[in-house]
Amino acid sequence: MNKQALEALLMQVRDGAASVDEALRRLKLLPFEETAYATIDHHREIRCSFPEVIFCQDKRTEDILAIARILYEKSGRLLATRLAPESAAALQKEIPSATYCERSRTLSASREKIEPTGLVVIVSAGTSDLPVAEEARITAEIMGAKVETIFDSGVAGIHRLLSKTDRLRAARVVVAVAGMEGALASVVGGLVDVPVVAVPTSVGYGASFGGLAPLLTMLNSCAAGVSVVNIDNGFGAGYIAALINSLPERMSDENEEKR
Repeated sequence: MNKQALEALLMQVRDGAASVDEALRRLKLLPFEETAYATIDHHREIRCSFPEVIFCQDKRTEDILAIARILYEKSGRLLATRLAPESAAALQKEIPSATYCERSRTLSASREKIEPTGLVVIVSAGTSDLPVAEEARITAEIMGAKVETIFDSGVAGIHRLLSKTDRLRAARVVVAVAGMEGALASVVGGLVDVPVVAVPTSVGYGASFGGLAPLLTMLNSCAAGVSVVNIDNGFGAGYIAALINSLPERMSDENEEKR
């Protein structure tokens, strides 16, 4: 249940369209709903502006389906990450409108049309970083952000990135995704005056240590506007970027409510 649904329920009680008992029944499950395999947090959208997300790694298909049914029924939006193709196929039978990205293993669905706002720009160093970059893109989009992508623009051919400077500077927030040595985030941070969310990937040869090398590079960035998420965490980067991107609209809404 989101803020709008809660307001609608309270107005129904006020106007006599719903009984107090009916409202109590629906509110009883508002904080969370316990099942045999999960405790589903229905209150998260009210607290954090987006429903609970399903991390599907090591979950059985039947468990994913059961959780997704409840979440989608209550919130009208769904995001599942690290989702295997066979589980995605089963989920799309349940929710035909759901979109699955096999590259990023991410599935999203929204009952209502999303009107994107602001601008998040996602830039990846190489094509091998696309699974993580696409996870960030899909996450930001389902959360309501307008997203543009700049792919395969790493520092090995820095002229490719510099030719896109105007697009980078138009963003409210930039997500920089890179493996190998991870220098992309520092370069981007030196070009823009908005927050840069850096995502180290596990792409690279042995001395990259499965993403540890780019992680350390990004943590030691000399560009002051760079923050870092965990290795391969495109979801986390997309989520943070969408929250930053939505701040002007949310502040405007709050000011309207105060008037």
